[in-house]
Amino acid sequence: MIRVVLVDDQELVRTGLRTLAEKDGDIEVVGEAADGRNGLGVVRQHRPDVVLMDIRMPVMDGIAATKAIVADPALADVRVVVLTTFDEDENVMNAIRAGAAGYLLKDVAPAELREGIRRVAAGDALLSPAVTGTVMRALAGQLRRTTRPELVAGLTDREREVLQRVALGESNAEIGGALSISPATARTYVSRLLTKLGARDRAQLVVIAYESGLAAPGA
Repeated sequence: MIRVVLVDDQELVRTGLRTLAEKDGDIEVVGEAADGRNGLGVVRQHRPDVVLMDIRMPVMDGIAATKAIVADPALADVRVVVLTTFDEDENVMNAIRAGAAGYLLKDVAPAELREGIRRVAAGDALLSPAVTGTVMRALAGQLRRTTRPELVAGLTDREREVLQRVALGESNAEIGGALSISPATARTYVSRLLTKLGARDRAQLVVIAYESGLAAPGA
């Protein structure tokens, strides 16, 4: 059973998310909160597998709450997914830099919500090609201004190829198929990239790929 905490200041949104998340029976919402500070307390109490975190909330916003969760060694196994709307794109990037495992748009399809929770609980980044493309296109101007090729200067050609596939939101199996290597080898490359680039997870690898210019918005 995948255990989830919902943090959103709108009760109606939380109710809808709970109903959609629990439909298949393998996901259980174990706690809710209406702001980041209370959310942090609920997360510390229940230590869920996944937190669905709104960004704009009173008392403490989702970015600050995400930073607090990531910084707490007792919550090392908790993974945060931020919830966003189209007008919050820059905040999404800030949340991922803070350590979020990924993000979902609030109009996500029910099946995609559940699959996203499962992916994050399994250790993957919730950065599907469709959602990644939408946000990165909106951030194209910002990314051009902040391109830092030195971030990936120490990577081999193969590591760069793997990082580009990660930036597309591909799984290890998909990366392996695209590059004619086994999923296990792809996993090894991803682990090596995490170490070399000092990234916490695949979501931060995606940010690095775009900020370095190795991946391009809309590509």
